Amino acid sequence: MKKRILVTYKLLEESFAEAPDNYEFILPTTASFTKEEIVERLPECDGLLSMFNFPIDKDIIDAGGSRLKIISNFGVGFNNVDIDYAQSKGIVVTNTPDPVVEPTAELAFALMSALSRRITECSRKLHYGDDIRWGVMENLGTGLYNKVLGIIGMGRIGQAVAKRAVVSGMKILYYNRHRLPEDIEKRYSAEYVSLDTLLSQSDYISLHTPLDESTYHLIDAEAMSKMKNGVFIVNTARGPVVDESALVASLDSGKIGGAGLDVFEKEPQIHEGLLGRDNVVVVPHIGTATVEARIAMGRYAVKNITLFFDGKDVLSRVC
Repeated sequence: MKKRILVTYKLLEESFAEAPDNYEFILPTTASFTKEEIVERLPECDGLLSMFNFPIDKDIIDAGGSRLKIISNFGVGFNNVDIDYAQSKGIVVTNTPDPVVEPTAELAFALMSALSRRITECSRKLHYGDDIRWGVMENLGTGLYNKVLGIIGMGRIGQAVAKRAVVSGMKILYYNRHRLPEDIEKRYSAEYVSLDTLLSQSDYISLHTPLDESTYHLIDAEAMSKMKNGVFIVNTARGPVVDESALVASLDSGKIGGAGLDVFEKEPQIHEGLLGRDNVVVVPHIGTATVEARIAMGRYAVKNITLFFDGKDVLSRVC
């Protein structure tokens, strides 16, 4: 008998190319199933492949009954899943951390470059005929070479950003819950420092920390007051790590030189004070939005499911 897997979102068909024939993946005909449709279909399924932005709550988990054995989350984040309740029901939850590393690091570095060289500002002005001057001393930005990049959260994505920064001639400071092994520090010529030291010495700050009680509004008004004047902040981690109201105030005062943001406190809403600024680059949570990454994430999520039902260790288990 085939294992039936309900997929909340219409993934690219390449995601399922390596799945064995004894699996049936049930996908929506539109972009996504509604919660009601999932509750209706899940009782006849053995597993659920869920999208990182789709809440998997008690109602959905209960709808799976005793047949639901695994929730394979598409994304590195899993705060959309009620982990405690799933665990209490004996349901395994997995995620897809490996495929997101390089595309997220690419975007973080792209945001940093766009801010420093005023790329989006100049592009917009040329596209829409805004007043822009041509000349040797016009549209001056700032370079990355010889600047200090402070990385908060030096996991795999943080290290992938560091790799790109080192090639660009930047000095790396990092703050982490735990210091990295010496060989990794040497690889990036990275210096482990306190958070206060990082805030006060960095020209650029890139955030790569998970969201939990300890990191909620980690970058608040007090943290920003300790930063260099004109510092650039890039956030491709989680929106609530940054206090957006405090960020707007610091942008207004000129304390913060600019911000590159892929994530926001109340997505898809964006604080109105962040919009319409030449020194703020905003994108709609596209950190992993490449064709290659989406296919790799889909295959990773499918592989977690097939390994589980084969009685083998999954690639990445949350609980």
